[in-house]
Parts: sequence; structure tokens; C-alpha cells
Amino acid sequence: MKRTLLAAMMVFALLALSGCGDGNPPPIVTQILSDPAFDGDIVQDPLSGAFTVTQGNTQSVFAGIHPVTGAEYRAFLDFPLTGANGVPGNAVIVSAILDIEINSILPQPLIGTIPIRIDLVSFQPPALVGTDFDRTIQPALATATIIPPISQADFGNHVSLDVTSLMEEAQRLGLANFQVRILEDLGIVSPGLIEINDTTGANRPILAPLLQVTYF
Repeated sequence: MKRTLLAAMMVFALLALSGCGDGNPPPIVTQILSDPAFDGDIVQDPLSGAFTVTQGNTQSVFAGIHPVTGAEYRAFLDFPLTGANGVPGNAVIVSAILDIEINSILPQPLIGTIPIRIDLVSFQPPALVGTDFDRTIQPALATATIIPPISQADFGNHVSLDVTSLMEEAQRLGLANFQVRILEDLGIVSPGLIEINDTTGANRPILAPLLQVTYF
């Protein structure tokens, strides 16, 4: 339902953009599902500092800090920009929306919010390694925060995130994949963990991470 609403809102926006009567072609909207073979997460043990990488058809990925164990998870999503539903290298980006479905939230119930940051990264080759967790070794090419932060109201629902600035930078750099690292925001924060649906089942088109890009 949420994705139907997202598409309908984009139609109205496109009508507004193309309603000027100047003869220019209307913008194009494409929707790209993440690649489950390369989606994954990395968790850092709070005591040893060791990294554990989980990648490939995982059904869900995690981001945030576990409120009991203190382990920190960072999720990674990969969206191919080439192919039939991709974005041409010479495209001018109008907007980019990342839609995710939140399977679960810890603690439960959540009191307050979980601030989440999204980094544009380039983990190439697509196999994740533990050091991709580190923002110094694997620096963010661009970054944005989720506004408003994740709250209890997001439990079991879709969340649409504005990643236009990240998509613009990916286009400027000529990246073949739009790859993001999702983590709890930096600084002093209350621990919280979100589970992002990444199903490979029949409902993947409805539930899995989706990147919607509007461009000329």
C-alpha cells in the first residue's frame, strides 16, 4: 500500500514538472530493487572489536546498536544502476527515494527514537569485508540522516528516505551501483536496532528495499 502511495505521489509531481507547456519531455521514473546477492550487514563485537559479515540472500539486514549486547550493526544495500531499469550515465537527477520496510525494532516498545545515518559507499568488488564497517577505512562518499528519526510508529511499516543528494553524487562519480551503508547516527545516542526486510520470497517487489529515481 505504501509503495502504491509513493508511486501516486510521484505521478502528481511529474504532472507538475511537465505542466509548464515548454515542449520538454517529461521526467522518467524508474524503480530498482536491491540486489539480494550483495545486500548484507556487518556486526562489530563490543568487547573484541571483531567483525562478522553476513551477505547474500539474508532475508533481512540490521542497522543500529543492540540495546542488550551493545553489538553494533551496519547494513549494506546494493542497487544496480545499469540494465533495463537503471539510470543512464548522462541523466540529470530530480529526486531519489529509498523505501525500506521495518520488520522489527529493539528495544520493544521503543521509547524515544533511533537516529539513523545513510552513507553512500562503494564496496567493490561487491563482496563485503569487515573493514567496510569502518567510516575511516571505507569513507562515506556522501551522507544523509533519516528525518524524522525511526520511532515506534515505524514498526512493521515502510519508511521512505530522501537520498537525492546521495544519488546525485553517485551519478557525478559515475558509479555503476548505488550502494549505501545504514548505521545508527554518530555521537552519544541511546542504543536501538532496526531490522530491514530483504525477503527473496514472492513478496519481494512489495517488501524489499526499493530505490525510486526520477530523472531527465
